[in-house]
Amino acid sequence: MKVKVLLAVMAFVAVTAFKADNAEVKWLDFNEGYAQAKKKNKIMLVDVYTEWCGWCKKMDRDAYAKPAISALVNSDFIPVKFNPEITNVTYSFEGKNYTGEQLAGVISNYQISGYPTTIFIYPKQKKSEVVVGYKNAEQMAPILAEMKKKFYGK
Repeated sequence: MKVKVLLAVMAFVAVTAFKADNAEVKWLDFNEGYAQAKKKNKIMLVDVYTEWCGWCKKMDRDAYAKPAISALVNSDFIPVKFNPEITNVTYSFEGKNYTGEQLAGVISNYQISGYPTTIFIYPKQKKSEVVVGYKNAEQMAPILAEMKKKFYGK
């Protein structure tokens, strides 16, 4: 009997851990994400946010916390959380160093007009796409599909 209980507990822990791991986007910082995107030849999904942004927090809950979205983001993109207001950090992009504010301008082609902003960067093609504003899961899913098609041809 003890063995059955132990096996049941172990199975529950394994399933719970697996679900929790897949239900969360595995965010990286910009420098690490950019290096991985180049190495793995993948699109970066850069979530540009600020600490004070209520819509950013809502988007985290309504889009990125949803299992279907987090699974797509984790499998097809290199996810990066980027707060351009953080000071005393140097970011490297295309062989140059930037502050957070400078980098936000460069990677968005100076198109950020509010937060949240999502920037898709494909280092292989040196192309990017900027999506400004809050998106829930239903709005984000077709955007992810569009970016895959645009950059990967899939």
